[in-house]
Amino acid sequence: MTDHVRTANRPPRLGPETSEGVQELLRRENTTAGELGRELGAVLRIDGKVLDPNSIDFERNDDETMIINMGPSHPSTHGVLRLMLELDGEVVLRTKPVIGYLHTGMEKTGEELSYVQGATNVTRMDYLSPVNNEIAYALAVEKLLAIEVPARATWIRMMMGELNRISSHLVWMATNGMDIGSTSMMIYGLRERELVLAFFEKTAGLRLNLNYVRPGGVAADLPDGWEDDVLVICDTIEARTYEYDDLLTGQMIFRQRMEGVAPITAEEALALGVTGPLLRSTGVPWDLRRSMPYLAYDEVDFDVIVGTYGDNFDRYSIRLNEIRESVKIVRQCIAKMPLGDYRTQDPKVTPPPRARIDESMEALIHHFKLFTEGFHVPIGEVYSAIESPRGELGCYIVSDGGPKPYRIHTRAPSFVNLQAVPLLMRGGLLSDTITVISTVDPVMGEVDR
Repeated sequence: MTDHVRTANRPPRLGPETSEGVQELLRRENTTAGELGRELGAVLRIDGKVLDPNSIDFERNDDETMIINMGPSHPSTHGVLRLMLELDGEVVLRTKPVIGYLHTGMEKTGEELSYVQGATNVTRMDYLSPVNNEIAYALAVEKLLAIEVPARATWIRMMMGELNRISSHLVWMATNGMDIGSTSMMIYGLRERELVLAFFEKTAGLRLNLNYVRPGGVAADLPDGWEDDVLVICDTIEARTYEYDDLLTGQMIFRQRMEGVAPITAEEALALGVTGPLLRSTGVPWDLRRSMPYLAYDEVDFDVIVGTYGDNFDRYSIRLNEIRESVKIVRQCIAKMPLGDYRTQDPKVTPPPRARIDESMEALIHHFKLFTEGFHVPIGEVYSAIESPRGELGCYIVSDGGPKPYRIHTRAPSFVNLQAVPLLMRGGLLSDTITVISTVDPVMGEVDR
């Protein structure tokens, strides 16, 4: 009697309810040949061909391997990334990223927000590079509106975007150093990033998620003394990059953990559609700032940094040197910054000056309608892409003529680049998995948008 009562009151076991469906990494005996090929990174089609058909190992038995979870609650999986790994001892045979734990739904949310409110939404996707999110969104809306942005606003956007690229790469330098065991690099990277965030706060009032770049221009002009502030940032960070070089590049343990680890070829990278430092590490000089110039990048001088072997060390070297190239661009922005308006004076897009609201009923009505209903955008669809710190960041918008986007979709580089993880990890060691994730540099807010 007692045993029956205990059985009846026992809570149900958690079985298939915890499955992630098609995202789940199944045992080989339950995996089709085509799916196994994709998980092994062998089915990458270029002109209908399979890149590496000999890499598919179908002979291994399940009793020789084990499947484990890494994440989503893990300090080094960049937030809430879950990796399912099939291991043969310490060797990684298969990897499957499982995403969706952040479930922000920002694209669908953006369809319920007006174009005026949209910048506050997209800035939260890649929270390490919010300004670049805002630039991609603003450029797409401005294409639909067919409006011309003042030159000063264009150069301000470019300068703020490059400062944001510097701060994003500094976070990468810090966290990648921590992942390999360099706690000093974590301290130094965040220390230098603080200079950039302090300037953002002085300019936009916020350190992150600025809502500074808006359709038609920027929210406010640069503060008094901004030239001196930015020059201090450039001088300090440029000098510190050489200290990072001494700390990491010449360090024997660092080089052994990075050199020759997780290589990827240019052919494989192009087949996967990856962009940013991950693609440039293979030697492909694809950078939208140079390949498809936007803003005023065709008026500044900078180098596109590329690698040779496509390994972790190349990806580290590219980001380190891109900080220096961004400093070079920011210095040119200071020297060439034009005078004039910081936003368009088109009354359909730009609110009236604050002082006029107290004097003019028309200005008050205009201000009220702009921030309650928003402005109407002509019918059409547009795609606008920029080079974010992680690669090609694109914004696709469909307008039905109303004040809200009918559809909005973001081509997030973190999402696309994440599919390279199984290929990079295949055949590597379990101890290198964290380093591989780090050098891909995914931001999960952008992946689960």
